[in-house]
Amino acid sequence: MSVFQAILIALFVYLGAIGSIVGNTMGWYTLGRPLIAAFIVGLILGNVPLAIELGLLLQLAYLGSVTPGGAMAWDLSYATYIGVAGALVLGKDFETAQSFVWIFAAIGGAIGVAMWNLSYALNIFLNRIAQKGAEEAKPRYMFYANVVGGQSIGFLLRFVPALVVLLSISATGGTNIADYIPAWFTQGLTIFGGMIAALGMGILLSFLVKKKLHFAIFMIGFLLMAYFGASITILGVAVFGAIIAYIYYYILDNRSDVGGAF
Repeated sequence: MSVFQAILIALFVYLGAIGSIVGNTMGWYTLGRPLIAAFIVGLILGNVPLAIELGLLLQLAYLGSVTPGGAMAWDLSYATYIGVAGALVLGKDFETAQSFVWIFAAIGGAIGVAMWNLSYALNIFLNRIAQKGAEEAKPRYMFYANVVGGQSIGFLLRFVPALVVLLSISATGGTNIADYIPAWFTQGLTIFGGMIAALGMGILLSFLVKKKLHFAIFMIGFLLMAYFGASITILGVAVFGAIIAYIYYYILDNRSDVGGAF
């Protein structure tokens, strides 16, 4: 992998992020999806068939990955671009490459989560600038905070670390650079990320939960995943929730017809 190829892939790591310059629809929900990301890496490194095969593996593995309330459990953009790139550099056939793709996807995904949580912390200061601009009716403050400052932080925390990882893979044969990240740094970001995850879930519940019964239904799904996670899938919980929702609204409609309340 040449320096130019590494720069191109690192650029797409940034473009495939939440809130990148191309927007969430084109970025996170398009360029950040494993299959599309793998196809792009395959084009850059000149091995599209193998890249697509590896992308299918990652697509299936991260099929249920979501970001509720902005809580990032795993960074798909980082994981896929770095995972597929590392696998293509070190593995020339599918049997060899598939073992490398999991290693580098894990490294990339973990670093991506750390950078995501760090960006949360840094954007706190930009939020205050934007709020001041709204209070004082100064749009340029909001522009500087959202476009200039926000995109600069996003670019620096995604393009630069991704480029370092990719160049390390190419130059050192895949040294695990995660071993060189201080434990206190990753632990601190993990704690901060957990707080943000809890905050994000709380914000979502404040919008979704309108009655006490709604919270009880939410807790049923939570308990199913918490205590039966090894024997039940997210799809199974979703189907179970859809059945409960149908029964709930069916009873609600019938009681409304007779003038009652649920």
